[in-house]
Amino acid sequence: MSTTSPTKVLVIDDSNTIRRSAEMFLRQAGYEVILAEDGFDALAKISDHQPQVIFVDIMMPRLDGYQTCALIKQNTLLKSTPVIMLSSKDGVFDRARGRLAGSGRYLTKPFTKEALIEAVEQTLKLVLNPPAAVSS
Repeated sequence: MSTTSPTKVLVIDDSNTIRRSAEMFLRQAGYEVILAEDGFDALAKISDHQPQVIFVDIMMPRLDGYQTCALIKQNTLLKSTPVIMLSSKDGVFDRARGRLAGSGRYLTKPFTKEALIEAVEQTLKLVLNPPAAVSS
């Protein structure tokens, strides 16, 4: 985490329980948390707050997580922002579809505080220290 201001994490989920749990866990770990209840709400908040990590639920009304992730990744200013998919589904198809939409990680609900914090920390490490390109 930076010494000047806490890392901003956006949590997009239509479940108030999931949003509040994630908010509590992340705030306890020292992160600044922004909450959105669906993709449309999130897109407005992303431009206002510019989070460093975004969690997005897959199953949401109006704009689902795959669509939300794809819209984030299509925006030139946001495409490098890591997106972590949240879902109660844990199938290979769901994970693959998340990757195709631009998500780098997948976290299954219900999640533990440890799993949530680890997902943020691992994602931030990758952003700060990307793997070296393999030369042939």
